[in-house]
Amino acid sequence: MASKKVKEVNAEETVEEVKVEETAVNEGTEVKIDEVENVAEADAEEARPKPVPKGSRRGSKAIMMELERTKELAKDNEEKYKRLLAEFENARVRNEKESKKLYDFGAKDALEKLLPVVDNFERALASIPEEDRERSFEQGVDMIYKQLMSSLEGIGVVPMNAEGKNFDPELHNAVIHVEDENFGENIVVEEMQKGYMYKDQVLRHSMVKVAN
Repeated sequence: MASKKVKEVNAEETVEEVKVEETAVNEGTEVKIDEVENVAEADAEEARPKPVPKGSRRGSKAIMMELERTKELAKDNEEKYKRLLAEFENARVRNEKESKKLYDFGAKDALEKLLPVVDNFERALASIPEEDRERSFEQGVDMIYKQLMSSLEGIGVVPMNAEGKNFDPELHNAVIHVEDENFGENIVVEEMQKGYMYKDQVLRHSMVKVAN
């Protein structure tokens, strides 16, 4: 029974000691916080770390060398980008030209097949008697012909109109030669079949009569 009593007293003393220590810790913390809060602003400013001068910084030389290497790398990359951009632009222009040539080649073949239709329109209009030209049917044919020629001109097909011009073997196909003092040498006196240009290419050569 006596030993149990001693143990109880020790336990109570231990609890009291813990309480005393907690109070001391709390009081000590409060004192420290109050001290920090009461520090003058000037003292706080002095307590702040000061920036290290550039020349005194450790590794500043290595950093500057690395910066120079980075600048050189950026310059090289910029030059590479400019070269690649120029090459890409050149390739784009070449592709556009090649595509245009292929398109013109295909269009030229199709347009050449339309020229006999144009020839037939012109023959039909030329065969209409003068007194019948004002009739509705004849006027309708003339309007269709003009619409067709306007559409062809819109895509670059134009007649050569060789009559009265100097003979050019690149454009004209001479089928008849005549001697005529009223004309100069190598002058086209008659266009027997119209020639046509498609943009800067010959779509069909003119069949012509050449003087002298």
